[in-house]
Order: sequence, then C-alpha cells, then structure tokens
Amino acid sequence: MVSSAEFRRVFAAFDQDGDGKISEAELRLCMKAALGGDMSAEEVQALMATADTDGDGFLDEEEFVRLVEETAAGTQDEEGDRCREAFGMYVMEGRGCITPLSLKLMMSRLGLHLDVDDCQAMIHRFDLNGDGVLNFDEFKTMMMMG
Repeated sequence: MVSSAEFRRVFAAFDQDGDGKISEAELRLCMKAALGGDMSAEEVQALMATADTDGDGFLDEEEFVRLVEETAAGTQDEEGDRCREAFGMYVMEGRGCITPLSLKLMMSRLGLHLDVDDCQAMIHRFDLNGDGVLNFDEFKTMMMMG
C-alpha cells in the first residue's frame, strides 16, 4: 500500500503553483499530463465537490490525501485485478515495471504518439520512490487519479 507521505508527494506535483491547494484547472491539467486524456469540466467539478470538504473550491493536502486513500480503500479487490491486468499491458518483458519506452509503446498502440520525454514526464509525476519507472503500486495510484 502506498503511504500518506507518498500521496503528499503526488499532491505537491499536482500543486503546480505551490500555493498548497489544487485548483480545478491544476487537477484537470495534471490528469491530462499523467494519463494522456482529458477530463471534462463536469468530471473535474464532480471530483472537486466530492473531495472539497471545506467548500473553498480547492483541494488542500489533507482533502487530497483523504480522497486518494478513500478511493484506494474502496477499490481494492475487483479494481486491483483490472489494474494488475492493465499494468501487465504496459510492462516490458522481464522488467516488472513500466519504463518510459514501454509506456511510449503502449500509448502508440492506443493511438497516442508521445515522445520518450513526454513518457518520462508522465512517469515522473507518479514515480513515488524516484527510481525512474512505475511499479505496480505507483501505477495503481496513477490509475486512481484518473
């Protein structure tokens, strides 16, 4: 399981202007960069409304961590199986992790043509242990955010 400290690191990556809060715009931008897809304004607003417990229109660090932890707790079994299956589609033979090259290859199969630098940036955002690749727990965190 991913620790709260690791979720806090992801929060810091999403908080692009460093103000200690994630705005709807930051959330939407980060989802697009991290997952290669765009969330609609309605999807972002719904996610914000669910997690923004103090009603200020932003996610502070505690709200963000609570959202991610609740999402993780609620999706362990069935989602875990689907997530493991998806993870296997991205992993290169024998590596057991997602590398920038394996991510680039999978994205190409999905019709998204990214360069290796883009893939490195996507991995970096969710690379909680800083090893330059995504292990399964890091991949799960990335998928929960989408």
